[in-house]
Amino acid sequence: MTGSKPWLAVYPKEIPTTIDYSLDPVQTYLENSARDFPDQAATYFMGKETTFKQLYEDAVNLAGYFQGRIGISKGDRVAIMLPNTPQAVICYFAVLFAGGIVVPTNPLYTERELEYQMKDSGAIAIITLDILYPRVSKIMPQTDLKHIIVTAIKDYLPFPKNLIYPIIQKRQYGIVVKVKHEGSSHLLSEILKMEPSPLTKYESNPEEDIALLQYTGGTTGFPKGVMLTHKNLTANTTMSEKWIYKCEKGQGTALGIVPFFHVYGMTVCMLLSIKMANKMVLLPKFDALETLKIIHKQRPTLFPGAPTIYIGILNHPDLKKYDLSSIQACISGSAPLPAEVQQKFEEVTGGKLVEGYGLSEASPVTHSNFLWDGEKVKGSIGVPYPDTDAKIVSVDTGEIMPIGEIGEIVVKGPQVMKGYWNKPDETQEVLKDGWLHTGDLGYMDEKGYFYIVDRKKDMIIAGGYNIYPREIEEVLYEHPDVLEAVAAGIPDPYRGETVKAYIVLKKGAAVTPEEMNEYVRKYIAAYKAPRIYEFRDELPKTAIGKILRRKLVEEEKKKIDDENKKHA
Repeated sequence: MTGSKPWLAVYPKEIPTTIDYSLDPVQTYLENSARDFPDQAATYFMGKETTFKQLYEDAVNLAGYFQGRIGISKGDRVAIMLPNTPQAVICYFAVLFAGGIVVPTNPLYTERELEYQMKDSGAIAIITLDILYPRVSKIMPQTDLKHIIVTAIKDYLPFPKNLIYPIIQKRQYGIVVKVKHEGSSHLLSEILKMEPSPLTKYESNPEEDIALLQYTGGTTGFPKGVMLTHKNLTANTTMSEKWIYKCEKGQGTALGIVPFFHVYGMTVCMLLSIKMANKMVLLPKFDALETLKIIHKQRPTLFPGAPTIYIGILNHPDLKKYDLSSIQACISGSAPLPAEVQQKFEEVTGGKLVEGYGLSEASPVTHSNFLWDGEKVKGSIGVPYPDTDAKIVSVDTGEIMPIGEIGEIVVKGPQVMKGYWNKPDETQEVLKDGWLHTGDLGYMDEKGYFYIVDRKKDMIIAGGYNIYPREIEEVLYEHPDVLEAVAAGIPDPYRGETVKAYIVLKKGAAVTPEEMNEYVRKYIAAYKAPRIYEFRDELPKTAIGKILRRKLVEEEKKKIDDENKKHA
């Protein structure tokens, strides 16, 4: 019955195996929710709610300004360099209403990173915070940027916070930026006071029109712009909606803590919330105590996150003071979810936390465990989403691997990207006959559940053995004193590579490398065990909370190079 898709046999009856997708563009989500739920809160931000009607009106007014005053036309790229704020949502939809392509940009980017992305995307306008204005201004002459639209955190704060926040900002950053609404600089607060300009609606082709240029993390080499169409994004959002079938439209509240400039936060939180007319509780950055307080007060039901976020909450000393029982469903992405974290989080909240899997090139979700009915398999990323095909192929020959054998995970579905922006050769490398080659190594069991063993690039080859860091990390996380851990292969003159573990201990814990080594060797073979342990106060991470293993490896290589230069 299920042929080459054994996972369809384990689907709960509530989840369809195939979906009839709308062919409307992404911005239709906001139009529909503003029409059906006009007075319902769309966002909550630091004490202030904004309704769907207000969100829609602001987005359409801004879109008219983009077309009439700035000259944005179909296909023009507009960068959005904002944290999770109401403005981020408004500007995202405004760009789409104007016919443009959104280029999400990390507010933490350095001038060099920002300049590269603006040059590569050819963005002609950027929307950013007042405190980031000097950084953007410096790189403008080297890029195609002609306009900066500036907003401030205070613009969507309630009284008197809107008066107090600039004082706090000055104390925190040591700068006060005053931007005038003139020339190439535009103030969002001034734009929204103006008489709205008429909006031209373009003919749309959601299967071909690009909605988003999502730049990959760039942990190795230069970031690439992933071209995601309107159809890619609406298909993946619809799949996610069907997956959380117990959540009713207009009834939920989502915790918007995963950055919207990352495709995971954008699809699984922002777009899904707008489509389902759910309120989004927005947090510009993760702080464990602030997150506990906001869950306690705002009672979110959906909590998309990353393992580091759940770990930070679970290990906060004041955890027991707050009521987290409103949480019903959490899908963890961006990094492997340790089994210990999953179990403890479910005990604390009473909700369900499951691991999913995806990548920017797939809008991003391709697999997930079931939240409610259906089997949840420890250590598995779950089964493919509806209308998503997946298989394990040999890294060497491309042939399909037998059940249980390790190979590369490849996926196909309506959420898979159009390709990389201006990079046809790189596109051909990963997209073959519609199949996206993920670069992740894994296997599938007889029921169709998939398991990640590691990135192809992260696999450690030590003394001829293939060693997968994730297996080591699972053991490290089970140690009662470990808060965060990552294993990496570092250069070794004898074994080629050797395993090193980087560990952040829980507050007050004291463990020696010898004690950790003794513990680890009880659970994994000696050849896999780390030879070196380093304890740190923190680990380098991306904005979404993914630990940057490659950065640690690069640090080790630099140390070795510096030592060699000394002795040369």
